[in-house]
Amino acid sequence: MDEDGARAGGGRSGGRRGPAPRQEAIAEHVLSAGSATAAELADRFGVSLMTIHRDLDELERQGVVRKYRGGVTAQPSGVFESNVAFRRKAMQAEKEAVARRALELIEPGMAVMLDDSTSVLAVARRLAGITPLTVVTNFLEGLNLLAGVPGIRLMALGGDYDPLHDSFLGVSCVEAIESLTVDLCLVSTSAVSGGFAHHQEQHIVAVKRAMLASAARNVLLLDHSKLGRVALHRLAPLSAFDRVIVDSGASGEALRDLDEHKVDYEVAAP
Repeated sequence: MDEDGARAGGGRSGGRRGPAPRQEAIAEHVLSAGSATAAELADRFGVSLMTIHRDLDELERQGVVRKYRGGVTAQPSGVFESNVAFRRKAMQAEKEAVARRALELIEPGMAVMLDDSTSVLAVARRLAGITPLTVVTNFLEGLNLLAGVPGIRLMALGGDYDPLHDSFLGVSCVEAIESLTVDLCLVSTSAVSGGFAHHQEQHIVAVKRAMLASAARNVLLLDHSKLGRVALHRLAPLSAFDRVIVDSGASGEALRDLDEHKVDYEVAAP
């Protein structure tokens, strides 16, 4: 038996586990702590430094963490948002509060486009009570969630499947979006500052921009961790959104920045 099978049950992690569950636990620990040394992680998970470095190489390949000499860190640009497994677990209460407010903007008979964010997924979970609706999305989890729900006409946006995001992307997806016109588009993004919404990944930006162009009204959903942050690509000016909804954890400084850029925003009640 190799070390992953023989020793992964040691340390504080408890139980027998293979590399994939351990890597998920490592990423969660780094996300919570901000950074960790390889030696600390080896001790915590009861495996060798060689095994930890293999785990960290895989997590870096996935875009989840960034390695440095002797350790690993969560990307300050918000690269954790790249991985749907970690996005789904982050800021859950805040996303639920924002989703409840966004739901009030949806009326029966609308055609609504949803992006592949977990903030918007929290809205999708509540749509069964607002029908009839046409829902358009590229998010596989959203499609599975809404498939077969009475009163919802579901339209899947095809393209190249990206397992990291659990969604369909690429040129085919953009072309499918451009052939449609919807009443309302709900999106989220990695970072907001300086009057712009930003995202770390260019291929995601292309899809989100097409979604915004296809809708009569656009709404940006944000948990407060996204405010005051910058990612590599500018997605759109905040003026492109008819409404920005943030949760009540947003700092006064972050809200003042929105005020200074004349953003139409509201704070969702907890």
